[in-house]
Amino acid sequence: MEGHQELLKKSRVVKVDSKKSWDFLATQATNQGSPVVVHFTASWCMPSLAMNPIFEELALSYQDILFLLVDVDELKVVASQMEIKAMPTFLLMKEGTTVDKLVGANPDEMRKRISDFVYSIGSDKTS
Repeated sequence: MEGHQELLKKSRVVKVDSKKSWDFLATQATNQGSPVVVHFTASWCMPSLAMNPIFEELALSYQDILFLLVDVDELKVVASQMEIKAMPTFLLMKEGTTVDKLVGANPDEMRKRISDFVYSIGSDKTS
């Protein structure tokens, strides 16, 4: 139980609670050249909730990426702007642009896509 409490304290996933904070975080990430992974979720969606611990684990593994959590019911305007139609949906973004989109709860595919994303960013920096 103690380890679980530690994990909660050290959460690297930022819950976006307003359109203003979405705009701020997206702009800041773009300006800093920081890649972003966004988990669009809903409190009533069991597959989304099941992905939360995996998303948290990935956030801890990839310290150079900004991990955001957006509840589509709380931020309908952002979900609409990003054309989110199902939960969970994960967007991998670079420089304010979506470079990959994964719809559905698939932990193995999620890990693979983020690994590939990180690799592509690394190869961009060396070229």
